[in-house]
Amino acid sequence: MVGSQHRYSGWAIDVRTDEVRLPDGKLVKRDVIAHPGAVAVVALDDDERVVMVRQYRHPVRALLLELPAGLLDVDGEPALEAAKRELFEEAALIASEWAVLVDLHTSPGMTDEAIRVYVARDLTAVAGQDRFVSEAEELTMTVERYSLDELVELALAGELTNGPAVAGVLAAKLAEQRGWQGLRPADAPWNTGPRESSR
Repeated sequence: MVGSQHRYSGWAIDVRTDEVRLPDGKLVKRDVIAHPGAVAVVALDDDERVVMVRQYRHPVRALLLELPAGLLDVDGEPALEAAKRELFEEAALIASEWAVLVDLHTSPGMTDEAIRVYVARDLTAVAGQDRFVSEAEELTMTVERYSLDELVELALAGELTNGPAVAGVLAAKLAEQRGWQGLRPADAPWNTGPRESSR
């Protein structure tokens, strides 16, 4: 990168224009959406059903079926702790078994957004009085449960379109077929994760 010009700062993202030298020596400008990163959770209950949430997403003007997920927007919070927090807040669940399922770059042609998807098992419901108080879009969020097979079919039918959810479901189905063997530990290094300099 030869240079960079800041364009915009929002509550969750920044936008900048980078000047980049290509391998042939040519200089080009590329707009970049800088993102803090995020986590998502494929949470499986004792019946091997996946805990999903359905919430309104304004940019696509639709209610989307998604995994419990959220931004890495708490300073110094490790990704695993953020995933635990999101599962607690969005699905009122605590899990005692965690592993890394898959790491994603959601749209690397325009953003540095990186998402780590975990698989969580051995779930315990949070008592009503201890549950997180929802706000904003989460006020109308619903929690639903599906088998992995049902979710795979929804993805293939174009009815499950949230990127981390599709990737997480397909990765979980493959992991299930492998007997859940070979997954990375929950605290595995995230070498392709969010960069400190992205915001």
